[in-house]
Amino acid sequence: MTSILVRAATALGEDRGDLRIRDGVIVARGSLTHERGETLIDADGLVALPGLVDLHTHLREPGGEASETVLTGTRAAAAGGFTAVHAMANTSPVADTAGVVEQVARLGAEHGYATVRPIGAVTVGLAGERLAEIGAMAHSRAAVRVFSDDGLCVADPLLMRRALEYVASFGGVIAQHAQEPRLTEGAQMNEGALSGELGLAGWPAVAEEAIIARDVLLAEHVGARLHICHVSTAGSVDIVRWAKARGIAVTAEVTPHHLLLTEDLARGYDAHFKVNPPLRREEDVAALRAALADGTIDIVATDHAPHPSEAKECAWAEAAFGMVGLESALSVLQHSMIETGLLTWEDVARVLSRTPARIGQLTGYEAPLEVGSPAHLTLVDPQARRSWSPADLRGRSANTPYTGRELPGTVVTTIHAGTLTVRDGNLVDPASLRSDSVEA
Repeated sequence: MTSILVRAATALGEDRGDLRIRDGVIVARGSLTHERGETLIDADGLVALPGLVDLHTHLREPGGEASETVLTGTRAAAAGGFTAVHAMANTSPVADTAGVVEQVARLGAEHGYATVRPIGAVTVGLAGERLAEIGAMAHSRAAVRVFSDDGLCVADPLLMRRALEYVASFGGVIAQHAQEPRLTEGAQMNEGALSGELGLAGWPAVAEEAIIARDVLLAEHVGARLHICHVSTAGSVDIVRWAKARGIAVTAEVTPHHLLLTEDLARGYDAHFKVNPPLRREEDVAALRAALADGTIDIVATDHAPHPSEAKECAWAEAAFGMVGLESALSVLQHSMIETGLLTWEDVARVLSRTPARIGQLTGYEAPLEVGSPAHLTLVDPQARRSWSPADLRGRSANTPYTGRELPGTVVTTIHAGTLTVRDGNLVDPASLRSDSVEA
């Protein structure tokens, strides 16, 4: 029997007290006495959050192991306070069959740093021509419930309709990468005066907004659930807000980097700031922050997109799109939303744990930090500040946009299903832990 006592944690930034974890479950809260043989975690001054859940992670395995693997990606997740991630389908081979999604789920279970829920492809090979084996993936051992061609848009409206109809039959959800391909051919950054000044092909906001408008209407028409990935423009916010007011079953996510960074960072042609969708205007950032605060945008998702150094340390036009984000997500959210007074720590638990778990149909996060709930727990020091560097990363790639930027907060401890994966800021290999308790 394993037992952990978390002493003097401030749950959700409000109630200070102790938590006892035994055999993967929270069994007691309040003022508790340390028992013999029980691992003691001193959480005085730390905020206790439910384990974070990412609905949008690129683990790259199989096929992209030079950038990331399930092992390295879940180590990065644990370091960032995440206890569950949803792995996108754009691997090689693509996760468009039951065999591939089961492989990804199995690797996550073997490594133990975080729960890995595969996201299945909508179309075969992400080619946008015919539906993938959605039913087989849904009924596989991986029990896939979210399907996405992320990285590419399901651009064909008839195919998108059929996909929505299919997942509606078993309560699944389509997560759309909203990008009209004909409007973004060769696009490199946000379309506007700055893209013209820099000589980079522009990426118009309407390319995102047109797909969202089309798809919320399709979702309404067939009675299906739709999730919008990485919303990035004020116009997209307006469309999602309209759709929700109409009663359409749509949810939306925003990335940490779209809550903080703007198109002005392209001025230096540093490809670490090249991302899909692109960084937008200050006005868009303000609209995204307000929408997350008022619930129009439901969740924060990292879009953790690792790439090897050679894919980023090159000319902007030749560089890959994407940034790593698992380790930095909580700090960026604290900086952009908590320190600005737009969110509380309770809100952070909602947008980075409970709601993404609900959208992804991941159990165990319905009553976080309550007695009887699975012990998924993150302890963060909100007073810490650090100048971000690649040394803060635990994944295989270092394409972070935050190098040299001071960010608040640091994850001190992560507990996944009752097992320590991070302690005192250091990774703990779950496989190294014995079943018996260790005196702290």
